[in-house]
Amino acid sequence: MLLHINPTGFCISVFYKLLSRGATMHVKKYLLKCLHRLQKGPGYTYKELLVWYCDNTNTHGPKRIICEGPKKKAMWFLITLLFAALVCWQWGIFVRTYLSWEVSVSLSVGFKTMDFPAVTICNASPFKYSKVKHLLKDLDELMEAVLERILAPELSHVNATKALNSSIWNHTPLVLIDERNHHHPVVLDLFEDRHNGSSNSSASEKICNAQGCKMAMRLCSLNGTQCTFRNFTSATQAVTEWYSLQATNIFAQVPQQELVEMSYRGEQMILACLFGAEPCNYRNFTSIFYPHYGNCYIFNWGMTEKALPSANPGTEFGLKLILDIGQEDYVPFLTSTAGVRLMLHEQRSYPFIRDEGIYAMSGTETSIGVLVDKLQRMGEPYSQCTVNGSEVPTPNFYSDYNTTYSIQACLRSCFQDHMIRNCDCGHYLYPLPRGEKYCNNRDFPDWAHCYSDLQMSVAQRETCIGMCKESCNDTQYKMTISMADWPSEASEDWIFHVLSQERDQSTIIDRHLSRGIVKLNIYFQEFNYRTIEESAANNIVWLLSNLGGQFGFWMGGSVLCLIEFGEIIIDFVWITVIKLVALAKSLRQRRAQANYSGPPPTVAELVEAHTNFSFQPDTAPHSPNTGPYPDEQALPIPGTPPPNYDSLRLQPLDVIESESDGDAI
Repeated sequence: MLLHINPTGFCISVFYKLLSRGATMHVKKYLLKCLHRLQKGPGYTYKELLVWYCDNTNTHGPKRIICEGPKKKAMWFLITLLFAALVCWQWGIFVRTYLSWEVSVSLSVGFKTMDFPAVTICNASPFKYSKVKHLLKDLDELMEAVLERILAPELSHVNATKALNSSIWNHTPLVLIDERNHHHPVVLDLFEDRHNGSSNSSASEKICNAQGCKMAMRLCSLNGTQCTFRNFTSATQAVTEWYSLQATNIFAQVPQQELVEMSYRGEQMILACLFGAEPCNYRNFTSIFYPHYGNCYIFNWGMTEKALPSANPGTEFGLKLILDIGQEDYVPFLTSTAGVRLMLHEQRSYPFIRDEGIYAMSGTETSIGVLVDKLQRMGEPYSQCTVNGSEVPTPNFYSDYNTTYSIQACLRSCFQDHMIRNCDCGHYLYPLPRGEKYCNNRDFPDWAHCYSDLQMSVAQRETCIGMCKESCNDTQYKMTISMADWPSEASEDWIFHVLSQERDQSTIIDRHLSRGIVKLNIYFQEFNYRTIEESAANNIVWLLSNLGGQFGFWMGGSVLCLIEFGEIIIDFVWITVIKLVALAKSLRQRRAQANYSGPPPTVAELVEAHTNFSFQPDTAPHSPNTGPYPDEQALPIPGTPPPNYDSLRLQPLDVIESESDGDAI
């Protein structure tokens, strides 16, 4: 059989063998097809490929670079380069604008029958003084002594012998700070003479009563070794905050069930109720205990029953209430406001009435007209809102109420979590997780100092604001409030007669009733509701339109031009692959020739090495002085003459592939 070696076919076969050592047959065939397709492509070099692209692309500028003369070639090259840079700059602006995830807000007005909102009402005083008086006895006596000390320091020495509970005072005393000399301020305890036996404190207080003195609370920790002062601009603020802090310490040690019994009961507070044309009473309200206001009552909460719809807008179809706040039994130093605290909110949402509620004054009829705003926010990546709070890292301590997520619940839960971690106890005003205790002076002597530092900490607030997310869907109730005196002078006698008899089965007019009655009217002003909805300001259609518009305006191209450009990039990559393979092969051949000490192998040896892996060429050195067969070796035995290699004809690669795969490239 006669053979003839084709160098091109031999190189391809060598590359094929290299691929066969580390890849599957399918991958090898695919790569070979790609290489052969590239050989049939626009060119074998970068220059040929670039010329072919410029001559065949649909983009206008590159064609002129090929067709025009030298001067126009340079001009069109600069113009094309300038406009290409301009297109890339514009594309960068549009992509950055799209990735900024901006939103547009649309306002729409609808009309339909709506569910009546949940209504939460609370008394301004959390407890009846007659039921908590025994708990506040020592604190009230100390408060009276403080007021005497402030108002009449000379007369307060007469009552100085009266026994007071100094343990309450020593934890967080009230002091006077004389700042007239800013370099050396003087701090005076209000009961310094009684505790320390100082006879000059009265004179000092007389001096300090002048302008330039401030009242403050002294908060100490570590057995009084580390103290801070919380300053106030008014003595009224100081004594109110001080009394509230001390009362919190006392109530935190009482079980919640006992606190519920000490607060105002629903049958005593809700005297009359009417929803539309249907009568209702305190049994239609859900009771919850809110530490700021004691027992609160929620109408139409939707926890156990379906939310009540409103038949029509107007006063006659709303909720009407007559409430008795029992002002005569308020805690004197704890509550200085008389009235009802109320709030409108969604069903199944927790009422944060201290932050979002409003007051209704006693002795008046308060009418509240309601308008509804529905907010719909877009989620990630347009905003950080959440649907149910499942992705918020802070625990939700209000989950025991089975209410929906709100950012207020998250912020207060976050604060309580920081309080437990930093102060080892929870604050009385917030829910408490299982296994923890409320802060009090008996078990946690330093809690007031720790709570004050945490409350004024900017880092703590920023941490909680960063972790908490606003709700994606929210409903806000806008209220229009109007008030009038109720009852009028002409009708107050018979109204108070009837209410007194209904309250305690007595026909005697209760004179305190006139200062503790509140009438409420809550209704929809109209059934028009507003929907404030967010939508993407820049969507993918906007982005593609602008990208295509800029590319078509400056370069005269389209999407197909981009595909052509991508194709030429792939051809560039394959040319680079071929050059790297050829370079690696040439380097390997050079190293083999450098390490080979004898004459180069013959064509017969190369063919044998290609077909027989166990073949080893004769590497024995040939001395010029010896014959062609050194060491007096015997001549080879005559046999079959060597083949005529010039007669070798290799089939083209595409024919070979068509025979193996069934289709020619």
